[in-house]
Amino acid sequence: MANSFTVTGNLVDIWKKEIYPAEIKVAGGKIISTLPLLEYSSNTLPYIMPGFIDSHVHIESSMLVPSEFARLAVVHGTVATVSDPHEIANVCGMEGVEFMIANGKQVPFKFNFGAPSCVPATTFETAGAALNSADVKKLLEKDEIKYLSEMMNFPGVLYNDEEVMQKIASAKALGKPVDGHAPGLRGLTAKQYIDAGISTDHECFTKEEALDKLGYGMKIIIREGSAAKNFEALVDLLRDYPEMILFCSDDKHPDSLVAGHINQLCARAVAKGIDIFKILKAACINPVLHYKLNVGLLRHGDDADFIVVKDLIDFTVLQTYINGGLVAENGQTYIQSVAVTPINNFNCHYVTEEDMAVAYTGEKKLLVIEALDGQLITNKLEEDVYLVNNQLASNTETDILKMVVVNRYNPAPVAKAFVKNFGLKSGAIASSVAHDSHNIIAVGVDDASIAQAINIVIKHSGGVSCVNGLEELYLPLPVAGLMSADDGYTVAAAYTAIDALAKQLGSTLSAPFMTLSFMALLVIPHLKLSDLGLFNGDSFTFI
Repeated sequence: MANSFTVTGNLVDIWKKEIYPAEIKVAGGKIISTLPLLEYSSNTLPYIMPGFIDSHVHIESSMLVPSEFARLAVVHGTVATVSDPHEIANVCGMEGVEFMIANGKQVPFKFNFGAPSCVPATTFETAGAALNSADVKKLLEKDEIKYLSEMMNFPGVLYNDEEVMQKIASAKALGKPVDGHAPGLRGLTAKQYIDAGISTDHECFTKEEALDKLGYGMKIIIREGSAAKNFEALVDLLRDYPEMILFCSDDKHPDSLVAGHINQLCARAVAKGIDIFKILKAACINPVLHYKLNVGLLRHGDDADFIVVKDLIDFTVLQTYINGGLVAENGQTYIQSVAVTPINNFNCHYVTEEDMAVAYTGEKKLLVIEALDGQLITNKLEEDVYLVNNQLASNTETDILKMVVVNRYNPAPVAKAFVKNFGLKSGAIASSVAHDSHNIIAVGVDDASIAQAINIVIKHSGGVSCVNGLEELYLPLPVAGLMSADDGYTVAAAYTAIDALAKQLGSTLSAPFMTLSFMALLVIPHLKLSDLGLFNGDSFTFI
């Protein structure tokens, strides 16, 4: 237990909307008093405030196990997350969720996990596991599980699917909130979805959509991740709806976690002239109240979870405390790495160049997925076919490249399609991170490179790779093919190098591997690729 100590600074009292010099006394990991200090000049003091909370994040997307995620996050003043272990659940089922909880408990950080509601996310792809309503109920009964994770199957809600409604009913019976996921849902269908008991959504990409959902009582989580960026479109909502807005990253790669976290969103909101107390309600207070988190908010008797920042403009974090323990200071983490025994689910044979071939059958036009930088949605294009040796092939001139998905759980035929906007001029990239089922996905300019990149991932039973002839870079992800157990900063450096190589090969995407991982995300419109084929996300049918 942490010793007794005091911290002096400008106390940011979000409840009273006041800032004043104060002395915070901590004993036994709790706040025992906050005493105003009239003799101090506020100009010379740093600021003491509640810690930041990421209100919706898949820890797995950081490529780090929870304990390593925590080591990096506390440097930026994050003291807690609301974490959906949906990714590892799709690979390893209940064992995966239990791995995340157990690993997270080994470090002084407040992980708040949810029960994944959609495993598998759809029946149109091959996943490694399934969680039925009985499994979800069992998870929700655990104290460590705080909520029902994002209900992506909004058609199931609208059509009263028995399994879907049973999962929601279990959460309601236990008094635990239900997270939403309903991109583009508006009007009466949005109302029906919300009336089923679903309380949040992090998938709004227009202000109009968010206002529609706010009108029906739903809370909006503003997302700014490595690929999906909705902050600019939505942040002005904070001015009028400060009680109803939260911040999240959703999916954040290790390099961007090294650079910053929720603190960056606060700084950007301040730069737009939004009231500081409204910003900090979204970043610190609203998640605790909504999810009933055991996270202190600088009140008497609360857990001593707070941060000291240089100012309320850039939010440079000087110190981070969790349960009264100093876990980070001046850019240095004090959380120690822990030993990890990886779990995985990988049963995949090496592929050949011939496996990548797409025979020409006389079609004049080709359906093409258009990837959009900063968005999860894709567009559906019709483009001219491009032939090499009477086979459909990548065309670097028009930036229409071959993309494939390989079933990582069972030997199966390779699914193939074409995608625009990856920008590669040579080589290929591949990854076993492919939402939501996490089969192997790859894109490249020629079949040999695509096969080469995939086989590197298979050799390491998971990871990301980038190849260009004899030049190969890869990052093994032995934990479920999603995460590394290595030091978080080392993983971030390795990922940064692979990301840089992909951009050297021509990719103009801000996060090519993150964008690639979402090209198999069937629950986001309009056109995607699963291991079973090209998929129309609007009609939920194969093409």
